[in-house]
Amino acid sequence: MDFNQELDVKGLKCPLPILRTKKALSAMVAGQVLRIVATDPSTVKDFDAFARQTGHELLSTANQNGEEFIFLIRRK
Repeated sequence: MDFNQELDVKGLKCPLPILRTKKALSAMVAGQVLRIVATDPSTVKDFDAFARQTGHELLSTANQNGEEFIFLIRRK
């Protein structure tokens, strides 16, 4: 899937991936897609909750190489 911007939060622990995602999304326009690459396993639950609470759309969650988690979020 195409995305407009990528955010690398590898090596960061909660709550930093969410905080950086929130900042990145605020600089984007509605409908744009942010791709996030994370290594903290807790981000799977965190991004699901973040999307539900903020209204942004979590388009996909994928595990790459068993170490990296890839998220696509569409800004509301």
